[in-house]
Amino acid sequence: MQPLSAIPSIDTRTSTVAPASLLPPRPRSIEETGLSLGYITDLVIRGLYIVGEMTGQEIVELLHLPYEQVIDQSIAYLRREQMIEIKGTGGLGEKAYRYQTTAKGVNRAREVGERSQYLGPAPVPLAAYTKVMLNQTTRNILASEESIREAFAHLVISEQLLTQLGPAINSGRSIFLFGHAGNGKTSIAEAVARLLSDAVIIPHTVIIDGQIIRTFDPIHHDRIMLPADQEAPTDRRWIVTKRPVVVAGGELSMSSLDLVYEEQSKYYEAPLQMKANGGLFLIDDFGRQQMEPHALLNRWIVPLEKRVDFLTLHTGKKIEVPFDQLIIFSTNLEPKELVDEAFLRRIRYKVQIPNPTWQEYREIMKRICKSKDITYSDDGLRYLIEHEYPKRKLEPRSVHPRDLIEQLIDIARFMNTPAVLSPELLAAACRSYFVEL
Repeated sequence: MQPLSAIPSIDTRTSTVAPASLLPPRPRSIEETGLSLGYITDLVIRGLYIVGEMTGQEIVELLHLPYEQVIDQSIAYLRREQMIEIKGTGGLGEKAYRYQTTAKGVNRAREVGERSQYLGPAPVPLAAYTKVMLNQTTRNILASEESIREAFAHLVISEQLLTQLGPAINSGRSIFLFGHAGNGKTSIAEAVARLLSDAVIIPHTVIIDGQIIRTFDPIHHDRIMLPADQEAPTDRRWIVTKRPVVVAGGELSMSSLDLVYEEQSKYYEAPLQMKANGGLFLIDDFGRQQMEPHALLNRWIVPLEKRVDFLTLHTGKKIEVPFDQLIIFSTNLEPKELVDEAFLRRIRYKVQIPNPTWQEYREIMKRICKSKDITYSDDGLRYLIEHEYPKRKLEPRSVHPRDLIEQLIDIARFMNTPAVLSPELLAAACRSYFVEL
């Protein structure tokens, strides 16, 4: 088994590190892969059975394992057992030999397929995955005041809010964003995600007790492709990716927080929080999920405190995996209506996103007008403040300027008139946008 000391220790506070240097070195023996000869042999025979004839080099590309001292050992074993045979050659050297399964090999491949249909990059042991995730902990993220200001520059938020968000982000702990709808909680969470600019490594798959868990997900992992010469000396079972950003809204259910076993393929899909390891997990519209907030509390009460999670294999066995991501709960509901004191105590940072001041409202409207190529007017804003908002007994929301300007543009286009911040157009926009509740 590859010694865990060979897995690099990563200082994620330094974003200038070359991505290739994050990857473990290429295994020099079967022992260093952390896998057994029998397991690798099963992957080889199944690959030949499913794909058909393959060269040694093609097997290398399929399994992401080196030929020397790994694939060649499996091929030698399969040939001795008369499960594969050479059908020809596609070039010079042993890597170019073309192999095909024999009748005996076909029977073995079918037996392997009954246990698991997985075929792809060879997995890494769970212990190696755990060590790498601990080295890449979100607690090592250190965002400077300058970088935080830059990440939030496109938003209009107060100094007080910035000074609350900075320490919360650097803590690597969970954050609870709450406040009225339309004040930018989701936009703030997305800005936090942009701060996670450095790279991490994850394996394609993880193995524990012979069970495969697929961890790489192109939906959530933005892979960084490396030049062939940089990738060659590394363990290709691992890939470099930007820190993941996983967003779950009302569709989040209890089943998506545990291993998903595919009955046909006979391997597992990692749950969302495992895919978010090393990055950010945004639970948007918290309180509107398909499960009660207290159910999520009961599920995560230990992970939030101990930073480890326990997942269940279909055999009933519990396995321990890292639970290391910056979790942001975003909600429009009152915290006291959602969770109890015990839950809030485990979410270290609680940040209320307030309504904008009228000065902040003005700055937002000026930016929206500029982006929409409309001339800003203080007279238009004064009309809203003095007439429309008092008449409707409304409080300002950060989203109002954008939505009202877009309504105004639509109305002006229909009326074939210039889009300007006139009382008439603003009044029409308010009538079609606001509704009494």
